[in-house]
Parts: sequence; C-alpha cells; structure tokens
Amino acid sequence: MYTKYASTAMGLLMFKRFLLNGVRSFSSRIFKHKRCVTLGYAVVGGVSLGLLYYVDYGRLKQKSIIPNIQADSKNINAGSTEKGLPYFTKQQVAEHCTKDTRIWVTYKGGVYDITDFAEAHPGGSKILLAAGKSIDPFWAMYAAHDTEETHSLLEELRIGNLEITKEMVSDDPADPYRNESWDDRHAALSVKSSKPFNAETPMEVLVDSYNTSNELFYVRNHLPVPKVDPKTYSLEVSGEGVKSVKLTLEDLKTKFKEHSVTATIQCAGNRRSEMSAVKLVRGLSWGASAIGNAKWSGVKLLDVLDYAGVKKDPSIRHIQFEGLDKDLTGDPYGASIPVQKALSESGDVLLAYKMNDQPLPVDHGYPLRVVVPGTVGARNVKWLSRIIVSKEESSSFWQQKDYKVFSPGVTMESANFSLVSAIQEMPVQSAICEPKSGSSLSTDDGSVHVKGYAYSGGGRNVRRVDVTLDDGKTWHEATLLQGQDQAYNHSWAWTLWEADLPLDKVAKKDKIRISCKAVDSSANTQPENVENVWNFRGLGNNAYHSVEVSLNN
Repeated sequence: MYTKYASTAMGLLMFKRFLLNGVRSFSSRIFKHKRCVTLGYAVVGGVSLGLLYYVDYGRLKQKSIIPNIQADSKNINAGSTEKGLPYFTKQQVAEHCTKDTRIWVTYKGGVYDITDFAEAHPGGSKILLAAGKSIDPFWAMYAAHDTEETHSLLEELRIGNLEITKEMVSDDPADPYRNESWDDRHAALSVKSSKPFNAETPMEVLVDSYNTSNELFYVRNHLPVPKVDPKTYSLEVSGEGVKSVKLTLEDLKTKFKEHSVTATIQCAGNRRSEMSAVKLVRGLSWGASAIGNAKWSGVKLLDVLDYAGVKKDPSIRHIQFEGLDKDLTGDPYGASIPVQKALSESGDVLLAYKMNDQPLPVDHGYPLRVVVPGTVGARNVKWLSRIIVSKEESSSFWQQKDYKVFSPGVTMESANFSLVSAIQEMPVQSAICEPKSGSSLSTDDGSVHVKGYAYSGGGRNVRRVDVTLDDGKTWHEATLLQGQDQAYNHSWAWTLWEADLPLDKVAKKDKIRISCKAVDSSANTQPENVENVWNFRGLGNNAYHSVEVSLNN
C-alpha cells in the first residue's frame, strides 16, 4: 500500500542524510572548542531537526504526499497480511540481500525493502545481517527495537506479503536429518553446511558482549542431531577400576554440587578459509568466528568419577566420551582427554546442562555435554551418553583419523595419523572483529578504532595484543578489556581488546591492511604467515589475523 511513496521516501532519506551530515560538519568547524561541541550539536541540530519536522511531517502530510502512519501507530498490526500487495516466497526474498539486488527482509507475514533505510541507519552493518531473511529472531534478541514506533516505520517500507508455504523439510524416513529443528537456528548465523548443520557467528557481533549469546554461538555438528527425551536420558560411567553406574539428569542435578565456569570453545578449523586462500585444504570453510565464550554450569567430571570409585592408577591414561549422535553404521561421535586433565582439581572439566544460565540448546548438546576448558572444541563432546575410564585413547575416527596437525609438506595421501598426537590445547590466537574486511573508513578523526578477541589454550593468559596498519613497521599495543584479570594459567575464557590507531602515516593510501598478534603467559606469539602453519586439514591456523579496508579521504 505504500509502494507509490517510494520515490518520495528515498528523497527524504537522502535529504535527511545531507542535513545530518551538515550538522556534524558545521558544528565541528564552528564550535571547535571541545566544551562547545555539544552546544554546537544542540543549536545547529535543533534548527535542522525543526526543518526536518517541517519538511517531513508538516508540509508533506498537509499535502497528503505521505500517509499519516505515526498518528495511527497503535492501530498498526505490523507483519499482518496486506490486501492488494504482491506475494513473495522465502526464496525470492533470499535473492534480495545486497544493495545491487535491493535489500529485503521479512517480519511475520510482511516483506519489506530496507535498502535506503539501511544506508542511513548508524547500525547499518548489523542490520544487514538480516538481509534476505526474517528479522523476527533479531527483534527477539534486541527487544528495544520491537516497539509500535518501529512497527510504524517498518510498514512504511512494506512492498508485499510473505507467501506461507510448506517448509522444505525432508519427510523421507531414511533421511537422518529429518527431525532437526531448523526454525530454532538463528537467521544471522553464517551457515557452512546444512547436513550436518554447521554455522559461525557473524564477526560484526562476536565481541559485542563478553559471553556469546546462545542463539549466535557457533555450531559444529559432525553427525545428525539426536532427539533426546530428558525424562528417559541416562549417563553411563564405566571402565578400568570403577563400578559401572547410570545417572539420570535428575541424579546429576540432585546428587552433585553445581559448578559454573566461563570458558571459550574454539573449533580446530577456526580461520581455515585463510589457509584455503594459500592452498586448498579439506574441511568446512570457517572464518575467524568459529569460536565463542559462555558461562557453563553443571557438575564436575571429577565428582562423578569419584562417585564411580575411580582410583589414581598409573595405568589409567585417558577418559573417553561418547555422544548420542551416531553415523549410519551406529558408531557414535567420540573423543578422549588425558586423565591428568580429567582428574585435576583445577582442570574444571564440567558435565554441563546449562549455557549462560539457560538449559543447553539442542545444537549445543542438550541435555548434557562435556566442557573441557582450555581444550579444542572437538573434545567437548555433546549429547553425552558414556564416560569410559581407559588405558587407551578413544578409538573414534575423530580422535584417531582427524583433528591432527601435520607439516606443510605432508599430503592426505602421505599422512601417517598413528605418528601424530591428537590436538588437545589450541595455540595462542587473536582476531580483528571490527572493522570488517572490505569496509570503508573515514579519515576525519585521524584514527581508526579496532577491536577483537584473543585466546590461548591450556589456560594460558593473554598478556598482550599488538596491532599494526603498516605491515609491521609500527606496532601499537592494544588495551586489554574483559578477561585480562583471569587467574594465572587458569584463563579458560578469551580476552577482549581494543585499540585506536593513528592514521597519519597511512592517510594518503586508498587501502590499508590492519593486522594483530597476541602474546600469552608462556611468551608464545602468533606466526606472521599462514604459509608457515598451513596443513592439508586446515587446522590450528593462528597466523597474524588481518583485515583490508579502504580509506575514505
């Protein structure tokens, strides 16, 4: 119903941007003294906004050029079917996800073109996470945006209705993925594979908070997600020198003390795509956000093993885990960790049933998973079904034939997996989350604000993050933020950081590369080049992380 106002709306948006940019420029030049900047914005902004009000809502509404939507905002039912508008399928909406194709989103039953709005909005880059998708899950997370006023503005951008069709979910009884709940997966996740489902967090929001939200935490599944009834679920503990016991979820919650630990989990293939840029590797093309941080709550593995009567026997060397997720032959996903980590009072290994104070999401192992702080994600087995005290490592494919790092000169065909140890602790790591690679930066402020994360496996603390924007000629030490004060060698969670880098030496360039490297408490640092750590599986990439950006002079 509002498509006929598209040209007028576009003109208004451009006019608004012109005025608002003028406010910033004029006030910063006329009111140069810092104490006068706020007054400058108030004075010039007040006049300009008054003009905007006159243009947008006074003259134009009196002439009926735009509809008086805001006056009836309480009567608007955003997202409801609108008669007389065309219908679009989800697939058609998904095809409109860039400025060139126009940016469409859906809300409930409505389809909206937000292209011009996104350009003018200060949070445009994050709005674009919903491009070609539904904004419903975003408003569920950012409830402050889900208001009557926002609904009114959204309806101004309405172009059609969403065609409600049967979801393309397999009803083939032979499809092992048929029971997975696709609607519970957040639209902003960057999907790397659908079967099994694997997706990473958008870099734009990765370090917006210290703990990654459950909805946006990266997902690494190796097999179909099992359907587990918590009422009939049980955990079996068996093996060398212990009595075989079975514990229900209720047993775990009532017989053992609950503990919490904030820990980072990182996929061994984090940043694999950078290795593929050097030479093709095997595996999912992960970016730099196959990593996340959360508060995990549950019972200590040590307490459960004590309950089963485990003894300190030097012949016992490994604690094995098996999940309820199985391949077509019935073999479960499995892994193991050294007994020293499992039985250490300070190892903090949890059997977790909560994530960020909420029940574990299905994709993250509901109802129970292992959380092994300081250890690669592959050993943090989800949908836990068995714990086995053993003299041997897990015989699982993922312990014996995968998640091992080889020399750059070794190929898949020449690799001898039996001679290489399975990854446990990950090397020191850091990455830049903002600015995003490919973005354009203004040089007006004379500096660029950079922020990201740093982490080292085994509990090693992050001591420093260095950042450069001239290929290492000049380094600037970043400010360490949350996570910097973790106990020595007990740094299970990442450390966030930020830096303001002066542009004076590079201001005349059209493009620059910003790079970072971290140093941990053992003085380990990141290698300069991906070539030096390349391996055919694309694991453990911890070379300098870089982003290339354009400078808008």
